[in-house]
Amino acid sequence: MALMDFIRKQFVDVIQWTEEGDGVLAIRYPMQDLEIQYGAQLTVRESQMAVFVNEGQIADVFGPGLYTLTTRTLPVLTYLKNWDKLFESPFKSDVYFFSTRLQLDCKWGTSNPITIRDKDFGMVRMRAFGIYSYSLADARKFHSEISGTREQYTVADLDGQLRNLVISSMTDLFGESGVPFIDMAANQDELGRQLKSKLEGVFERYGLVLDSFVVQNVSLPEELQKILDTRIGMNMIGDLGRYTQYQVATSIPLAAQNEGGIAGIGAGLGAGLGIGQTMTAAMAQATVATAPAAAPVAASNADEVVATLEKLHGLVAKGILSQAEFDAKKVELLSRLG
Repeated sequence: MALMDFIRKQFVDVIQWTEEGDGVLAIRYPMQDLEIQYGAQLTVRESQMAVFVNEGQIADVFGPGLYTLTTRTLPVLTYLKNWDKLFESPFKSDVYFFSTRLQLDCKWGTSNPITIRDKDFGMVRMRAFGIYSYSLADARKFHSEISGTREQYTVADLDGQLRNLVISSMTDLFGESGVPFIDMAANQDELGRQLKSKLEGVFERYGLVLDSFVVQNVSLPEELQKILDTRIGMNMIGDLGRYTQYQVATSIPLAAQNEGGIAGIGAGLGAGLGIGQTMTAAMAQATVATAPAAAPVAASNADEVVATLEKLHGLVAKGILSQAEFDAKKVELLSRLG
């Protein structure tokens, strides 16, 4: 009786896979020293696929359902093994199960900043991160391109490859689109749709379907973000004189914390107010059309205009003023010296 039990264990009558947890994409059914009984039952559950592989060559692929394994249900394997219609003996074959469930909350992100050419800021380094979801749709492709003969292939095994593909496609998309960073940051939904469209073909190559792709954040390095915030503040103020006063006002708490305290503020405050007053006077002169012609500028006023231009040029070097804005103010100030 024990001998019969031993012999019976060498043949498989039921082939099925019950997923014990999340994260497994492909698994090889344990067939070492076993043969499949002719007429055995194959159960493929919803969200699964099964593949029979004969001597390294993919034979038959099964979707969800209950199958009786005969020469009729295994046409490719029957052809490969040259079975005739009367074949009813046990046989050997590798069997792989694949999970076709949606793999959710897969995270992607730039571990290091990527460099792009931006219309507004020139060459900049930026970061981005988000989530995506996908599913396995073509078991034949996935087995050939990815999982191969491994006993188990998981989402974690594929994560690094997919993340690198996302970053590569993102860099290409930014280079091709020419869309300024500010517009990208303000339209993350559209950016996500464009990236999804670009990545769908890459995922398909591996037998996968990209279900969703979400961009959760796009950001610049801290030092560039500060310049951007300053420029936004300037645009909101809209007046160079008021902007200079704003800069001086915001510097007072910082100066109070430095060596010298409030005593160190005087020189900077006076210089800042001088710039603001000079620029305000220049703009007021341009708006008063009925005012009488101004008297020739004294030497002291000429020195003041030159000093103002030097300070404005310093703002250009820091990226706070654009070259066009500086040129316009330069023409306006120099006209007062005529």
